[in-house]
Amino acid sequence: MNLLKGAATVGGMTMISRVLGFVRDILIATFLGTGPVADAWVVAFRFPNLFRRFFAEGAFNSAFVPLYSKRLEGEGPAAAKSFAEEAQAGLGSALLVFTLVLVIFMPWAMIVLAPGFLFGEGEGFDLGVALGRIANGEVPDKYALTVLFTRITLPYLFFVSLVALLSGILNSIGRFFLAAAAPVLLNVILIAALLFLAPHVPSPGHALVWGVFAAGLAQFLTLVWGCRRAGVMPAPRMPLWTPGVKRLVTLGVPGVIAAGITQINIVIGTMIATLEAGAASLLYYADRIYQLPLGIIGVAMGVVLLPDLSRRLRAGDEAGAQASQNRAIELSMLFTIPAAVALAIIPLSVVIVLFEHGALTRADSQGAAMAVAAFAAGLPAFVLIKVYQPGFFAREDTKTPMYFAAAQTVVNIALSIFLFHLIGFVGIAIATSVGAWVNTALLAARLRRDGHLRLDKRLKKRLPRIVLASAVMGAGLWAAQPYLLPLLDRGLGAGVAGLALLVAGGLVLYGALVLLTGAAKFPELKESLGG
Repeated sequence: MNLLKGAATVGGMTMISRVLGFVRDILIATFLGTGPVADAWVVAFRFPNLFRRFFAEGAFNSAFVPLYSKRLEGEGPAAAKSFAEEAQAGLGSALLVFTLVLVIFMPWAMIVLAPGFLFGEGEGFDLGVALGRIANGEVPDKYALTVLFTRITLPYLFFVSLVALLSGILNSIGRFFLAAAAPVLLNVILIAALLFLAPHVPSPGHALVWGVFAAGLAQFLTLVWGCRRAGVMPAPRMPLWTPGVKRLVTLGVPGVIAAGITQINIVIGTMIATLEAGAASLLYYADRIYQLPLGIIGVAMGVVLLPDLSRRLRAGDEAGAQASQNRAIELSMLFTIPAAVALAIIPLSVVIVLFEHGALTRADSQGAAMAVAAFAAGLPAFVLIKVYQPGFFAREDTKTPMYFAAAQTVVNIALSIFLFHLIGFVGIAIATSVGAWVNTALLAARLRRDGHLRLDKRLKKRLPRIVLASAVMGAGLWAAQPYLLPLLDRGLGAGVAGLALLVAGGLVLYGALVLLTGAAKFPELKESLGG
């Protein structure tokens, strides 16, 4: 399998999805801003979106793909299909029960998701008081609205979980397009809900949560169609505790925790941010920006690398697996490091152009921009986690990454609480980045110790050149930014044109530097994309 070609397929569709996501969030910022309905929507969407990112972006596949590929390569398509049917039955029934329980007990579960929504400004959190208010039905309007919104979005968990399984099947046979394209439906439907349904419901937030429900069903039906066309659609069956399901659960639980830890930490950050008015919304907008390069590069590379490593290791090709790991690091850093530098240099310009319309103020933009810069510092680490973890998952080791992810979470929580009280919500973004670097360092050290990560001469030669080219590009953006800032106050058209020109200039400068320094070679990139 060609890593760059596969990653380009996944990354290209992810880019389309994220661009549409920005259109969606521009509309959300315009209609909702950072008010109570916006905060309720952010929390309500954060929970199902957490599961979407877990499943749709590869966390579930950390366990499923190696096991499915092993059956496919070693025992044939019939055995692989039987395993997929067992997994579908077990996953579907478990998620159905889980979703129903959450719908029923959401008023109490919301204490964990948004504790700050239960108390007024100046009130400290008290669990006994919180439980009493829920029991007596005396919760604030924002809390009640968040519970309602989350209940409506919860069925999305069931649909997106099955979408993940079907995506894993298609990815395992080298068909990446449809699985990568399915998330586009979410943003298309949410945009349509804002434009056409919002005028007919109590608020744009109500339109959005019903859009999430509809999008889950649409994604599931799309993947069913794709699997049937490929002849790999698993048939329904009763759930049974078979050896295959037991192995999937044994690998899957720690795998989901490990691969989805970045999203877990974002949820933790949102929980803490609910203690500051408007902070949850600002972190959400910042998260949307840095998630664009993370999704295009890190998630795409991880999704493609896992089945590639699984097949190579199944065939005993350790050297080939090492080569794939090195090229994944090289390619991901070639695109991630300049993205991180750019977001650290011009975050305010990006936030203003994307989100400062309607209800969002300049002060809001400045706050979100500081969070973007803090997230940018951790962007290479977020991506490297996606590249390093398949080295464990392909060897059916999901526990080691889970332990390292737990260390990341401990660092993130402790630092988030400390910095939040010291400097506010931006401290949460800083803590998230620091935790990611801790996880990255632990993963790399263990892979090296076990002999599964040996940087080759090409990677050692090119990484410093990528850093140099990115630094020079960053200096160019810093020098050019003062000429852009006046355009940002002349309307959306002028701001978009100015930012596009600045970004294009940065890309041209970086591309020239990369080729000039030898950080990458055009014939290699062309061959990879065509191969």
